[in-house]
Amino acid sequence: MDKNGLYAEGAQWDSAKRVALQSNPQTMDDAYSVVRKALKVAGGKHSFLVPASSVAEDKEREWEMPSVSILDNNIASVKLPPFHGNREEGIKYASSVIDGIPDDISGIIIDLRGNVGGNMYPMIAAVHRFIPDGDDMLRFKTRKRTSGIPRSYVLRVESVTEKSYLDCPVAILTDSLTASSGEATLLCFRGLKNVMTFGCPTAGYASSNCPYSMPDGSSLVLTTGCDVARTGEVFCDDPIAPNVPTINPETDAMDWLLNL
Repeated sequence: MDKNGLYAEGAQWDSAKRVALQSNPQTMDDAYSVVRKALKVAGGKHSFLVPASSVAEDKEREWEMPSVSILDNNIASVKLPPFHGNREEGIKYASSVIDGIPDDISGIIIDLRGNVGGNMYPMIAAVHRFIPDGDDMLRFKTRKRTSGIPRSYVLRVESVTEKSYLDCPVAILTDSLTASSGEATLLCFRGLKNVMTFGCPTAGYASSNCPYSMPDGSSLVLTTGCDVARTGEVFCDDPIAPNVPTINPETDAMDWLLNL
């Protein structure tokens, strides 16, 4: 936490660190409580501790496959749910979208509503055809440095074969549950031409987390950086507002696509 926590500097952290190091926990529950209090100062609201008893359950968490449909006027619609699977499952997740979208679509709706996060790489790889290659599509800003994430890196990590860029309008749907990796996927499109977002502001967890395995089997998940869009805008703890606030995002997104 002291080395990598996004907010682990200044008087507030010095005080929290001193309290944690001077504590004398008698049980593991006591120790977890000490760590959680320090975590919220070092990493903020996106940081958390998973007890050893819950780590195995977390690995077995169920996840949904994306869904793809072709609507009127040859507009594609893709639902990207959260993803918590392994590497092979990530390839399956991304490929289901890549293989399900024809080359001749006239526009696409990417639905990120309810996407609370997980592994962002399969999500981004799934819709990489709508993100032009070139500049970093997303960057992570830690206390010490800023590192970029180009599209090619995501495809390499996911072992997904790159397909040609589809230059068509993109409508993205968000709600108050769009969080973490869901927000990172959203920000990969920020600043691109012919992209419009619809719905409600996101959850406000647009930051990068790093898990650390503890000796007792628990996992400390520490927020180490903020998300930075290609526009230079820095996002972290605040919700990301849509271009078009609406309670009917699907209808409004379709109207926008049809009237371009």
